[in-house]
Amino acid sequence: MDNRRVIHKRQARLDNRRAGLGRVSQLRASGDATGVIRPEAEVRFAAGLRFFLAARHRDGQVRVACDGVSSLGHVVESLGVPLPEVGRLVVNGAPVMPSCRLAAGDVAEAAAVGRPQRLPSARFILDVHLGTLARRLRLVGVDAAYANDLDDEVLIERANAGRRALLTQDRGLLRRRRLWLGAYVRGARPDDQLRDVLDRFGPPLAPWTRCTACNGRLAAVRKADVEPLLPPGTRRTYQAFSRCADCGRVYWHGAHGTRLDDIVEVAIRTVAASRARAGQRRPAPSRQECSR
Repeated sequence: MDNRRVIHKRQARLDNRRAGLGRVSQLRASGDATGVIRPEAEVRFAAGLRFFLAARHRDGQVRVACDGVSSLGHVVESLGVPLPEVGRLVVNGAPVMPSCRLAAGDVAEAAAVGRPQRLPSARFILDVHLGTLARRLRLVGVDAAYANDLDDEVLIERANAGRRALLTQDRGLLRRRRLWLGAYVRGARPDDQLRDVLDRFGPPLAPWTRCTACNGRLAAVRKADVEPLLPPGTRRTYQAFSRCADCGRVYWHGAHGTRLDDIVEVAIRTVAASRARAGQRRPAPSRQECSR
């Protein structure tokens, strides 16, 4: 009899412990460390945004606690997605602004920004890690400001003052409220980065019209005017030259021209495809302020 009593007591303690662990797990799942179960909403991210999310959220559906204070925009960025990468925001089927606050049971959807993305003018500034991309944008005639010694504050100031879209792979920089417009550049290789930017914005191209060194305008010049600046082999072989109006650098279609021709050709095709999609796409409804 005594043994049975001991067994029953041990089983009761074990059952109580399991029940307690179950309650703790439930509280943890709700995201509240205080022990109070908070109401939750769900945020669903489009496929093009999921690589920004933590690995555990890569399915694109994230449960979030509703604190009554945080805006949807804050929630989206706290999960790792910069707002400049987000296009249409919807809650329970209705378009909303980032200032909307979620309530219990809400289902929010975040779409990737539409492509091609319209700009007031196709002018860019690139952060210090994207020098090769800057030179390639200039090669195809896109206005691309770049310097390898600018800190974040100066980049933002110049982007705002010149109304240039800031291109970067720094998510924190894109979350800065002072920045008027920015874009995350996808891809590790310069070829992929160039395709991404051209596909996203579809800017007008003018190959061979900008200095790849300083972004200045190129103008055709007579060979006689630049002949003293040319290497002997170039003087003998080439007849057509252009020169940067800002830094004076001289250009000609040399032995490396075939590779550059290939870059230009891919750029032209990429922009053409982007603009063709724009013609087929229906305009999305404008956002309306959430009433909560």
